[in-house]
Amino acid sequence: MSKQTGFYINGKWVEPVGREIMDLVNPATEEKSGELRLGNEQDIERAVAAARAAFAAFSTTSLASRMALIGKIVEIYKTRFADIGESISEEMGAPLLFASKIQAGAGLVHFRQILKVMAEYPFESASGTTCILHEPVGVCGMITPWNWPLNQMACKIAPALAAGCTMVLKPSELTPRASVIMAEILEEAGVPPGVFNMVQGLGPDAGAALSAHEDIDMISFTGSTRAGIAVAKAAAPGVKRVGQELGGKSANILLEDADFAKAVGAGVALCFRNVGQSCNSPTRMLVPNGRMDEVAALAGSAAEPIRVGDPKAADTDMGPVVSKRQWDNIQAHIHGALEQGARLVTGGPGRPDGLEKGYYVKPTIFAGVRPDMTIAREEIFGPVLAIIGYESEDEAIRIANDSPFGLAGYVQSASLERARAAARKLRVGMVHINGAAADPSAPFGGYKASGNGREWGRAGLEEFTETKAILGYEEI
Repeated sequence: MSKQTGFYINGKWVEPVGREIMDLVNPATEEKSGELRLGNEQDIERAVAAARAAFAAFSTTSLASRMALIGKIVEIYKTRFADIGESISEEMGAPLLFASKIQAGAGLVHFRQILKVMAEYPFESASGTTCILHEPVGVCGMITPWNWPLNQMACKIAPALAAGCTMVLKPSELTPRASVIMAEILEEAGVPPGVFNMVQGLGPDAGAALSAHEDIDMISFTGSTRAGIAVAKAAAPGVKRVGQELGGKSANILLEDADFAKAVGAGVALCFRNVGQSCNSPTRMLVPNGRMDEVAALAGSAAEPIRVGDPKAADTDMGPVVSKRQWDNIQAHIHGALEQGARLVTGGPGRPDGLEKGYYVKPTIFAGVRPDMTIAREEIFGPVLAIIGYESEDEAIRIANDSPFGLAGYVQSASLERARAAARKLRVGMVHINGAAADPSAPFGGYKASGNGREWGRAGLEEFTETKAILGYEEI
């Protein structure tokens, strides 16, 4: 486990200028687990200056040298899985096995994928007598969340390095150790001084200063829609490029011909994965009205074996949610659903039996949810599933699209052709058919209040490039 406590600026671990200290709390025990020095505007200024100074040299490095650098990152990253798992388990309460394999592995995937993209991407191409160049966008500010910390850092850092950008990372204050490990990996791999910089801090302070800084060319933000709006406003006077991956309220449509025994269980498991703390979780399950009772029974049976408890225990399926603030928000939504008349299938308010401390939430399922209920419209970011009925496939599509969000969608059907047709009608950035897994080569991002721009794979690389046309480059 890393013992670094400072910020990483210009290739060195430095003492923060900011003097404010925040207590870190273990969500499984509610006990203090450490302290975090919070950066201020001066810390951001130092980091941005380092990134700006490093840009001229790094932006002109060869493709081969950048590929070799990312290759080194991949090899070093693989040696830190245990450290990553321990940090994520302690900081956000993820079960240790899940944190060490799935959470840690998610970050590695993006570095590996970007190497494949770089090998084929046309950084320079010809169109008649014109030369078309895809050049680095410049100095990039990155603001990342706590729910998939390594994944969210890697899917920004990897393409930025691939394009030749320099960067300043402001990670979530709730998972600081994960970002320290990332910085250590990049340092050991030989990322040149100033190319990557990391400052810890709060969004309204360090994040706002980074978003508004005149020497930042691009802001890449992942987080809530509310915070994303604030970032965009702060960045607007500088006409920065702003890429945002925000909230979601994804619908999982079970068409009449689906295998309900399989689809319901898989939908429940995916909704409760990472304790529901994923922006693309299928938190709305849409089913034919005539099968509501059947689906409710199947969903309840699927949730019953889920073991909630100590993240360090080998038999734990779900640990706590990340913070008291998050726990309180989830509890408010559960109480609100009961007040609005949703039928509780399993779970409900309060902690699971036998857990008196820790931010633990019961895996909770509501049936008979109306599309206008709060739990059908707001992102809860916890293990709460809303089962909604529909009369026809057209109505299912309408309900799915009647949302301020548009990140992901899910369709289950015995007919691939029918599922494809339904997928085309959904106003979302990604659709998973019949349990298809995430694809690291595919664009990740959403419509509407779920953000703009795309991450992952080739689309993610292009977010960090500018396009230049040199006319008359070739003789006629």
